[in-house]
Amino acid sequence: MLINWYPGHMNKARKKIKEVMPSVDVVIEVLDARLPFSSTNPMIEALRGDKPYLKVLSKSDLADVQITKQWQSFFREQRNMDALAISTENRSIAKTIPDRALKLLPQNRNTVKAVRALIMGIPNVGKSTLINTLAGKKIAPVGNEPAITKAQQTIRISDKFHLIDSPGMTWPGAKNEMVNYRLAASGAIRDTALEYDDLGLFAMDYMLQRYPELIRKRYQLNNLSDSAYEAMELLAKKRGCMKGSYPDYTRIGELLVRELRAGKLGRISFEEPLVSYRFRN
Repeated sequence: MLINWYPGHMNKARKKIKEVMPSVDVVIEVLDARLPFSSTNPMIEALRGDKPYLKVLSKSDLADVQITKQWQSFFREQRNMDALAISTENRSIAKTIPDRALKLLPQNRNTVKAVRALIMGIPNVGKSTLINTLAGKKIAPVGNEPAITKAQQTIRISDKFHLIDSPGMTWPGAKNEMVNYRLAASGAIRDTALEYDDLGLFAMDYMLQRYPELIRKRYQLNNLSDSAYEAMELLAKKRGCMKGSYPDYTRIGELLVRELRAGKLGRISFEEPLVSYRFRN
């Protein structure tokens, strides 16, 4: 899956972030807990320099609990970095983010000025929802479509902590095609840029490899084989997504992907830390 998904406003966002970075104290990156590798932006490493770095694993209620713990441990082993898993089910954890960010700062910093935290995240990862939680009111627009935030803004969380919000900054694709598939499955890419039949087969193939019991339970498919095509055909018949006597792979692919995104299949993670970073790009 090769997608041209680096429009002009994202390139503009990168330039603005580069300009504001010298005045930033800490960088907060919001990731999708189901795919922390694919949803991170490798350009941030170059842009942040030595700035403290807090990785926030959003949507953790949709991810595999044990794998999320592995990701947190992995990130905490990196230099000047911390990690925190959050979800919409428990907003109190998200509210600890300012304190965690402060603990990453040098002890000899200027304590008079408010801490300036740059918050970043690719489209549809939950950044705007997190900002509204921290602010205690609706400031950032929220939606299920990618690229909701359009312009950079500064948000006063408290006298001691200010957030600099940036538009979702997507990186210009990946050489590893699987990264694009995972992002598409999570909803980080607009649906108009993908084919549901292709994406549905990818999702089914992954589920059969890692979480076959969740497919069986959700769709009551007892005679499930290892073939994604055969499983999609069974599912199409079960849900009435047929074109005459043939499966409608587009309709059944969309159904599977939408239920996967909504967490209706269960808690799923698409990648593990050591395997993912070994094969970057």
